Amino acid sequence: MAQTHDDPNVYYVPHHSPWPFVGSITLFITMVGVANWFNGHAWGEPVFFIGFIATLAVLFAWFGNVISESIAGRYNEQVDASFRMGMMWFIFSEVMFFAAFFGALFYAREFSLPWLSGEGDGALTNQFLWDGFIAGWPSSGPAELGGAFQTISAWGLPLINTLILLASGITITIAHHALKAGHRRALLVWLGATVLLGSIFLFYQGVEYVHAYRDLNLTLGSGIYGSTFFMLTGFHGMHVFLGTLMLAIIWLRCLKGHFSKDHHFGFEAVAWYWHFVDVVWLILFLFIYVV
Repeated sequence: MAQTHDDPNVYYVPHHSPWPFVGSITLFITMVGVANWFNGHAWGEPVFFIGFIATLAVLFAWFGNVISESIAGRYNEQVDASFRMGMMWFIFSEVMFFAAFFGALFYAREFSLPWLSGEGDGALTNQFLWDGFIAGWPSSGPAELGGAFQTISAWGLPLINTLILLASGITITIAHHALKAGHRRALLVWLGATVLLGSIFLFYQGVEYVHAYRDLNLTLGSGIYGSTFFMLTGFHGMHVFLGTLMLAIIWLRCLKGHFSKDHHFGFEAVAWYWHFVDVVWLILFLFIYVV
């Protein structure tokens, strides 16, 4: 039975919720739709969008319940600690997610390409399969998959986007200090600036993708470099989009006065996520664009 808890030794147990069950159904519909869409079945696309929209509706309602419970004061320090631990594990899982892609990039550059060019254990592979291939980076591989391409200079839009994300890390930190100091106007201004900077980053990344495809012939089909480039920058862009969306929702909650100086984990969780996105971009900028 759900109850409020002023006693820090009592853990809040919510009422039975339909959202985990309903959410599992909408996710199943989404996955069935996308799988059949990718396999050429015409009905897969509408099923995917139906499941996706239904999943968003479930998340909206589910998070609405959590926000209502938080505003009602039902969460004590134990619940707050469990939320923090959950967010830490979530960010750790994201670290491992990107580590896998950076690991693939490192393996391709430091092992696969040298082997294909005849170094070490790859002598026979080079002699009988790719005779004359010389390793270099960036590379579209021995078969020149996708044809010749050009890379994107680190000192153009990527540098601008780096500065934008660094600035957004500063603005959200200022917003956090404003929240803890009880300065609501400054909180809204600096948090709004963070949302704006995230949106600008996404716009410039879109411009960069158009330039890569249209002018540089750099596509997902451009061998190992093209695939790793778009996988890393694309998944990071998806995280920036989700982070910007969460920041916008937090801004609306701040506008409604949902957070106090002492209780604002919802804000902190999104701030942690945003700083994680910033750090990943710095690593990505170094190993994709610069090195």
